[in-house]
Amino acid sequence: MASHDALKLLVHEITACQQCPRLRQHCLQVAQTKRRAYRDHEYWGLPVPAFGDPRARVLVIGLAPGAHGSNRTGRMFTGDRSGDFLYRALYETGFASRPTAESREDGLELTGLYITAAARCAPPDNKPSPQELATCRPYLEREIELLKDVRVVVALGGVAFRVYLGILRDAGAIPSVSAFAFGHNVVHQTAPGLPVLIGSYHPSQQNTSTGKLTAAMLRDVFERARSLL
Repeated sequence: MASHDALKLLVHEITACQQCPRLRQHCLQVAQTKRRAYRDHEYWGLPVPAFGDPRARVLVIGLAPGAHGSNRTGRMFTGDRSGDFLYRALYETGFASRPTAESREDGLELTGLYITAAARCAPPDNKPSPQELATCRPYLEREIELLKDVRVVVALGGVAFRVYLGILRDAGAIPSVSAFAFGHNVVHQTAPGLPVLIGSYHPSQQNTSTGKLTAAMLRDVFERARSLL
């Protein structure tokens, strides 16, 4: 089976997943109660699949869907301020066809880049448990296996950074996770023949509103990713 077809099948498998009762209950509760600004919207409420170019050379790994962002729209980093911040950087560096992401029908396309996450359901307080991350990890492992052209991995936040390194460690590609320190725009060559890993602060509102992560800082990450290709 071609990788493209296998990725499509994986999308359907992810959206049908019911393995984490706490997360599924939370997503459905949020979808039913809604936020006042979105009371007329029909929330997605399901696990959120990855999104992007199956021939991607850059893989972006986030933490988890936002309760009123991806959990509402059904597409990674779509419909909230984190997504606004991320897609503007991707547009300015040539990876996205438009600088904003409002819905699955907005015409946004990614070129040479694929966006996924460590967890596929919106967690309470944006904090999936270690067990929930472990349960969801096989989906990410399969995406990494299927995206054969990836040369650079961008991990948005420390959790995504450690989950990705854990996959490499358990596959025997690296001896330990602790050998790699997370830092913004810090580049790691994890092992010969493997993609280069870049850490980045997550574009959460907590980071962007305080200035810990600026638009220029995030754009620099993807400019570096492109230069490493």
